Amino acid sequence: MRMFHGDVSLGEAEVFPIKPGPDAALPFPSNEIRVSHLSPASERCPPLAILQTIAPFSVRCKLQAKTVPLNPSIHRLYLTCFNEYKSAVVVVGDEELHLVAMPSKAVNVPCFWCCAVRAGLYASSVGMLNLRCLAIVFDLDETLIVANTVASFERRIGDLSHKMEAVDDPGRVAAMSAEIKRYIEDRALLKEFIDKDTVTDNGRILVAQKEEVQPIGAQDRLLRPVIRLPERNAILTRINPEIRDTSVFVKLRPAWEDLRSYLTAKGRKRFEVYVCTMAERDYALEIWRLLDPEANLISLNNISERVVCVKPDSSKSLQHVFKNGGCHPKMAMVIDDRLKVWDEKDQPRVHVVPAYAPYYAPQAETANAVPVLCVARNVACNIRGGFFREFDENLLKKVFELLYENELLDLPYAPDVGDYLVCEDTSFVPTNKDPAPIPEGMSGAEVEKRLNGRAHQVDQKQISSSTRLSDDVRVAPRGNLAGSNVESNGGSLPITPLLFVSVLQEIGRLCNSKVEFRSTVSSTGKSTQFSVEVLFSNEKVGSGTGKTREEAQVQAAEKALQNLQSNYLSFVAPMAGVLNKDTSKSPGGGNGFLEDDIDADGDTSMKELSGSTPIVDRLSSVISLLRELCVEDQHVVFRDEVQNPGSAINEEYHFQVELAGQILGIGIGANRDFAKLQAAEEALRFLETTTDPQIKKHLRPIRCS
Repeated sequence: MRMFHGDVSLGEAEVFPIKPGPDAALPFPSNEIRVSHLSPASERCPPLAILQTIAPFSVRCKLQAKTVPLNPSIHRLYLTCFNEYKSAVVVVGDEELHLVAMPSKAVNVPCFWCCAVRAGLYASSVGMLNLRCLAIVFDLDETLIVANTVASFERRIGDLSHKMEAVDDPGRVAAMSAEIKRYIEDRALLKEFIDKDTVTDNGRILVAQKEEVQPIGAQDRLLRPVIRLPERNAILTRINPEIRDTSVFVKLRPAWEDLRSYLTAKGRKRFEVYVCTMAERDYALEIWRLLDPEANLISLNNISERVVCVKPDSSKSLQHVFKNGGCHPKMAMVIDDRLKVWDEKDQPRVHVVPAYAPYYAPQAETANAVPVLCVARNVACNIRGGFFREFDENLLKKVFELLYENELLDLPYAPDVGDYLVCEDTSFVPTNKDPAPIPEGMSGAEVEKRLNGRAHQVDQKQISSSTRLSDDVRVAPRGNLAGSNVESNGGSLPITPLLFVSVLQEIGRLCNSKVEFRSTVSSTGKSTQFSVEVLFSNEKVGSGTGKTREEAQVQAAEKALQNLQSNYLSFVAPMAGVLNKDTSKSPGGGNGFLEDDIDADGDTSMKELSGSTPIVDRLSSVISLLRELCVEDQHVVFRDEVQNPGSAINEEYHFQVELAGQILGIGIGANRDFAKLQAAEEALRFLETTTDPQIKKHLRPIRCS
């Protein structure tokens, strides 16, 4: 078959279909291979690793240049692709065929694997994988915010008043009365904003400020009246500045600022951000502008395609969110208060949060040790770490070993965000003996009517019927919350098995230590076994197995807590001076995050611990030196291998230090920290003197002093 790069002939190539036999179809039209362009160069990921991640096992055929005569142009194309981590792209309709230069042990001519992928997806994925970046998709209403118009306030006040007439319990009546009072207070503020463009809050008169809204596409420049009430965590805005009836009162979920800061920490994106909502588009764009006023998460150039609005009677899907090829669903996680609104195949990638209920349970967010959005941040951090650990340690390693002669089934497993979405208990779904409360924010359909200026013509029943699909359905987080007991309007913490996970994360925060969950899946016949390891400061402290990932994770977290209680006191004791201090406020503002010093690549730095012993001080220094030697995202792991249960005097602790699965040092001692220090120092000496190429590839070429 003839090959061309544009209009330049590259000579002839033999094409071998993956599926043998006479019916094997070749993907090239007109019986020729015409390369239109080369893919973007990749800094660290060979093209086959990228293609296996975004289009697993998509090899259509193999190509081999004909030896007689061998055109030098195809040889130059092969060397360019091989050395610069590029692929030669053949465009066929809405699909791209990527010719990947492959090494060979049998032939001495240019040879390629041909992989198919949706047009545009490869180019966007190259940058994300090189920057170690995933995608995160946010829902808006009752996930990040609750918004109300005067009409929706009045509807909720009326519904609650009607329900209260049938309630005999004095405690429940008092709780419902307090909820109605909160609605009435915010409705009064919104009415004043509508009438006067001012708000009287605690005796202060605040005047609306005109905020310029940058035009999107052909949109005209807008000036919106906005009043921000940071003490109330609320904002008043007007969707259509010309129609006062489109004014809304927006409650922001606590800890949003902390989650937002994590996503772009130190100027480097950890996640590409998208929005998928059932709300009306102008409303959704304004709400996102309030959440991301400086456009750090989604740039103004990308906002029109990254804020995706779906009809209330349809399902959400990552395929629809990424319809323009911005990302592959396997590289994306979702944060939403409802699971069932998502396509079934995307549900394993959804982190479900409790619906935000600031009027029904105003203390629920602040009463929790770790706010809901901080838990979401921890989940995102674990997902990113697990995804790229699998990508680096398994997929990349095996792709580098593949040759042209290998078969399709020799390709390694590609990571999927859903594999690493382990549950963290978000705790306090506001529920009790009464039915779930009515949704606290208005629906997208209601906003659409108000934007069109028709709301005043629609009676209460018509507005009520416009609520979005399943708004009355509360989806609990994964895990069994049936046994939880939450006081009415109190937002108390239910006792659930998954609480172990949050407690473990909180211990890590207080000890300035990183807590990681590493999960693996193994299949034997028809059964699937999930395994989870818990690492505390890179030391394995617990493991669990189960038929589900959640079961394995809970078991691992419970065992880790037991080990920390019985065996880890010698490590924690030197920090008593730290732990005995007032822990009601966490370092850096008390946002409930794991207080690790996260650098641009997600690594953690050892912090100096006040009141520590000389051994702990030395151990901290050696661990810091070990981490300085390693390249980004390559961590040494401490394993507590054996503990001989002899007498109290002769008891021994055994530690070993590993890097990429290879043992670097072993330590034995009667004291846990001493044994760990021995292993760390031996590992440090080994890394500073090693000439082993398999180890040196995980080390920085030059050690900075």
